[in-house]
Amino acid sequence: MKIHVAGPGCIRCDETYKNVINACAELNISADIDHIHDVKEYSKLGVRITPAVIIDGKVVKSGTVPTITDMKTIIMDSL
Repeated sequence: MKIHVAGPGCIRCDETYKNVINACAELNISADIDHIHDVKEYSKLGVRITPAVIIDGKVVKSGTVPTITDMKTIIMDSL
């Protein structure tokens, strides 16, 4: 599973990144997780509002900071 967190590096984006990592850890799921800071790069992936979470090329969350519980549900739905 490839998970991108998209955002310029603000507090909300950093919190989203941490919540994605913690959700994967709690689910014991190995994922390749990164944080894309470049607006041009994440715009190409379809992101219009940050923070955003992209799983395997699909934007699954954008505009709000997902909780760890939210991310666990989103990740399980993406399997």
